[in-house]
Amino acid sequence: MSGSTVAMHSVFVYGSLMADDVVRLLLNRIPQTSSATLPDFHRFSIKGRVYPAILPAKDDTVSGRVLFGITDHELYVLDEFEDTEYERQNVQVLLTDSSEKLLTKTYIWANKDDPDLFGTWDFEEWKQLHMEGFLKMTKEFAQELNLPES
Repeated sequence: MSGSTVAMHSVFVYGSLMADDVVRLLLNRIPQTSSATLPDFHRFSIKGRVYPAILPAKDDTVSGRVLFGITDHELYVLDEFEDTEYERQNVQVLLTDSSEKLLTKTYIWANKDDPDLFGTWDFEEWKQLHMEGFLKMTKEFAQELNLPES
């Protein structure tokens, strides 16, 4: 019996990670995905930032997608990418295709009282206005993350 079992995770994404190009730069692949919604949360814009934050909000819903088959190493990469401004937590999402409930991980904004949160973040607007610059930043991040420790 092999002692090297690989844990697989699923992660609900709702911002820049909904873009395949961003995911590919970070994980060197596009995992299987499914559209999903996260009930009782709101997706905020953040003053001075191009990416969103989510926080619990009764009677609101965040649409996004679930990345399936995420390895421990890929989860580490996503943790580093999301940094300390976000906390990885388990949440229950609703898969759009099947209405099936799924317990998955997501990244929730750590500062629940952040005065810089406002309005509602829009993915289509982000793609038009900010995706190109964000891809450049993501590529640099991925290259730095893959450098050997000195």
